[in-house]
Amino acid sequence: MKLDPENVTLEQLRELWAGAPARLDDASMKRVAAAAASVERIVASGETVYGVNTGFGLLANTPIPRERLAELQTNLILSHSAGLGEPLPRHVTRLMIILKLLGLGRGHSGVRPALIDALASLLDRDAIPLIPAQGSVGASGDLAPLAHLGASLMGFGQIDLVGDVMPASAALQRLAMEPLQLAPKEGLALINGTQASTALALDALFTGERLFAAAVAAGALSVDALKGSAKPFDERISELRGQPGQIRVAAAIRDLLEGSEIVASHARCGKVQDPYSFRCQPQVMGAALDLLDNATRTLTIEAGAVTDNPIVFADDDAVISGGNFHAQPVAFAADIIAMALCEVGSISERRTAVLIDPKMSGLPPFLVEDSGVNSGLMIPQVTAAALVSENKSLAFPASVDSIPTSAGQEDHVSMAPIAARKAARIARNAAGVVAVELIAAAQGVDLHAPLNTSPKLQQVHAKVRELTAPLTADRYWADDMAAVQAAVLTGTFGTGGWLEP
Repeated sequence: MKLDPENVTLEQLRELWAGAPARLDDASMKRVAAAAASVERIVASGETVYGVNTGFGLLANTPIPRERLAELQTNLILSHSAGLGEPLPRHVTRLMIILKLLGLGRGHSGVRPALIDALASLLDRDAIPLIPAQGSVGASGDLAPLAHLGASLMGFGQIDLVGDVMPASAALQRLAMEPLQLAPKEGLALINGTQASTALALDALFTGERLFAAAVAAGALSVDALKGSAKPFDERISELRGQPGQIRVAAAIRDLLEGSEIVASHARCGKVQDPYSFRCQPQVMGAALDLLDNATRTLTIEAGAVTDNPIVFADDDAVISGGNFHAQPVAFAADIIAMALCEVGSISERRTAVLIDPKMSGLPPFLVEDSGVNSGLMIPQVTAAALVSENKSLAFPASVDSIPTSAGQEDHVSMAPIAARKAARIARNAAGVVAVELIAAAQGVDLHAPLNTSPKLQQVHAKVRELTAPLTADRYWADDMAAVQAAVLTGTFGTGGWLEP
């Protein structure tokens, strides 16, 4: 895929996250070359410019002689390669590299085309550096993670080469790539930027989109399992409130329930209201969707943004130091994603709890015949409750925290990567919660036979049944739950289409 960093779309980002190939377009390479030439002119003039021929952070006022400029950039990368923890997921690191290419491709960083080519070669050859997940506070950029990326091009650290992890020096040798010698400004351009935080946040967002689609399907299936009312999804109710997410979710549930024999069977029953977790799905899920859409807009903009420092303006050889590396927009977006997905899981678990309770659902206790001897779905619901509780603790916003670094020079930071990593954990946990609901709802619908659910929900039901058989007696549950959770995460119950930038 040829990428124009000045026009990055949500659909492109979704495809890149899923593994689509990427390369900058020709116009980007021309801009890169122009900015690199500008830096060369500045160095030749002897002008003192932060990050080009000075120290960094608290040492910004320390001039560096021309003969030591290459050493300065090399030392910057090595000294900042100080992350800890497990490596970032492979697909997240790949996306981080693509985002770094997009930022550099705007032509305001002053790096040479050779650096772009080196990063692109990693992608083309499926050579993904191992980047420790911990160590960034989201300002001044994602210093440690991006330094590890730069270090790999220099032969330091480790690279996963098509699934084979080896020292970076060995991987470069196998790829016939020379270790990169950095030119002035290039080390700083590599490590300044929000690309690690943004890649992590996009990972949570796109995982959350699949989760959201599955949760809407599960919620509709649960309505039929409960013999719940379809009236709360009447479009007139949502139109009167006017919240866009609510309107969209109500329409989706109406569509899913269309043609259900179960709904038709109790159209004239005396039941007046269902629990909130059923009838307020448009209001709760719609509010979550509106938050996800807001985060989508922020992250789509950030994906193609210039977020390093200082910034080069090649037209007049100006180099201006600012603060685009501060990842506060990403931190807020990630925390919003976390809170939205936390609620998606929370309301899902409540529906499961209603279905397994015979007083609430009118169904057999824990959705199994011969209960007492059989515990049915008793403990899967406990697992869902545990995951929801864990998500509540993870949903506390990281973006309200800050701790000074670099001897007080960097005195307010965003904590964006921490927020984004938490959001991804919440998405995975909530997928487990929704998996339990899908199992419970499918079982509840089975108990209404010979009545059928709607044609569209029959497809959802069939997908569940491909992974877990109907419950007739107690059995080992963990494998079934894990299989349905994996199906939620891989998009079996819905992928793209919910998010609107």
